[in-house]
Amino acid sequence: MASKASDRRARWERYRDTRLSELGWLRTETQSGRPVRYVADEILIQDSGVAVAHRTLKGLGHRSSEIAEDEPARGVRRLRTDGLDVSAAVRQLRGQLPGAVVGPNHVFMSTPYNHGGPYGPATAAAAPPAKLAPSASGASSVRVVVLDTGIYVDSPLPAGCYSCTPENVETVLDGDNDGELDSDVGHANFIAGVVVQDTEGAQVRVVKVLNSFGVCTEAALADKITTLDDVDVLNLSLGGFSIGDQPPAILAAALSTFLAGTGRVIVAAAGNNGIADRPFWPAAFSTGGTGWASQVLAVAAHNGTAVCEWSNTGPWVTLVAPGADVISTYITHPSFSTGWAAWSGTSFAAPKVVAAIVDRVAAAGSVLAAAEQVRAEAGQQQIGAYPALR
Repeated sequence: MASKASDRRARWERYRDTRLSELGWLRTETQSGRPVRYVADEILIQDSGVAVAHRTLKGLGHRSSEIAEDEPARGVRRLRTDGLDVSAAVRQLRGQLPGAVVGPNHVFMSTPYNHGGPYGPATAAAAPPAKLAPSASGASSVRVVVLDTGIYVDSPLPAGCYSCTPENVETVLDGDNDGELDSDVGHANFIAGVVVQDTEGAQVRVVKVLNSFGVCTEAALADKITTLDDVDVLNLSLGGFSIGDQPPAILAAALSTFLAGTGRVIVAAAGNNGIADRPFWPAAFSTGGTGWASQVLAVAAHNGTAVCEWSNTGPWVTLVAPGADVISTYITHPSFSTGWAAWSGTSFAAPKVVAAIVDRVAAAGSVLAAAEQVRAEAGQQQIGAYPALR
């Protein structure tokens, strides 16, 4: 007999599949039995490769007059034409321009797509005895950015516990008017609440890149990352797979700009597909030989005794952290009378690691040193053969 949890998951997966089928601009390829999603009819390439890209697209049967070009991120051109075989174009350009920044415009997701975001829907929870104190915000000098959905102001997360600009405030609760909360509603609220609860008051800023259904493109994510400046630790609870399992080229360039030669750290969710045989990006940038790979911590989820069966794992995972039935701030809503929720996912294991880094900066002397201290402490205990943060 199916459990309530499995029934809930099945309903959620059906809803996910319906939502995906309605996104006419999204394409999905199955590679090695796993989905890779990207924007239809367009490729991304660095400025120096544009001329070669135009010739390649013409060679694939597209007229010059039919190829649109714009600049979605600094130093990157987007070429778009109807009916483009994206995979073929990318393969040809990678062969002609080895080492060049070229790729599809991958689509990265949180819920409801069983990726970096929550594993299933949130459930209502009682408010904890200790309430969050707005005056605690800023007690730490470490600047944390949660790059995620927008923030919902009708929440038990006091405004003094985070900051954001008006364009990063979310207002849509039911974007498809089906009478249900959108699946990623409250995601940033929840993550920010995890950080604030587990630290002595980090400076948390929310920047919107995901919509209320938890979707963003690689180009949009890369552009947001390269425009961030006042940040020490960046939380990325989102992700996806790539064509050929190659590092997403435009995102890699953005991360290099953001991390190389800096004292910054990225903490990224490992994803919730329950697999160990493919890299999940951006978390998998934690390995790969770049000079900044050690500044990326890939976080899988555990339930206190074992790695969660729905958590992605693999050699690129840095450590595991609590991610099952986490309690944090959500939104105030008739279905969530306290404004608090229980949610599971690697999305919520990641901010546990962010909080641990923040708490160690004062003693360690820098964000990088604090991150190494977290790694070392996690290495003293294991869950499922991975270093574990309790």
